[in-house]
Amino acid sequence: MKRSITVAVAALTGFACLTAAGTLRSEAAQEKRAEAKAPEVTGKWTGTWGIYVPAPPPTAEKPARPMRQIPPMKLDCVVTALPEGKWQAVFEGEAGGPYKYQIKMLGRRAGGVVLFSGTADLGEKDGGVYDWIGRATDKEFVGFYTSQGYTGTFQLARPE
Repeated sequence: MKRSITVAVAALTGFACLTAAGTLRSEAAQEKRAEAKAPEVTGKWTGTWGIYVPAPPPTAEKPARPMRQIPPMKLDCVVTALPEGKWQAVFEGEAGGPYKYQIKMLGRRAGGVVLFSGTADLGEKDGGVYDWIGRATDKEFVGFYTSQGYTGTFQLARPE
């Protein structure tokens, strides 16, 4: 009886090791597939960006008002890859006058997307320091930004 219990335990231990090894191989294969499916985010993008204007705080004379959104404005972008998980984006458009900003961003591939983040000082005239996050696939690049005075979003797609 003792011998059959030892064999059963050894068999179960061996099965657990094989299962764990299979799981590790399976996870490694999934990671390789995810890397293989990583989107191509470099190149041209076009779309719009919008800004939310916070309402002033309510006073005795003026009741609370909701935040208002300025209509979306056209935005073009070109993304290039840099070494070590960094990208560079050149954003260009018109907002009361032409603008063009070159921004370096950190990015990491996560499954079928690239997640971006960055901080850029656009100068006092253009709102100062902005923090933003973004998410890009092969076909869509979306993001959210905020600064001392502004909050907004952008939505870009590949030009047709």
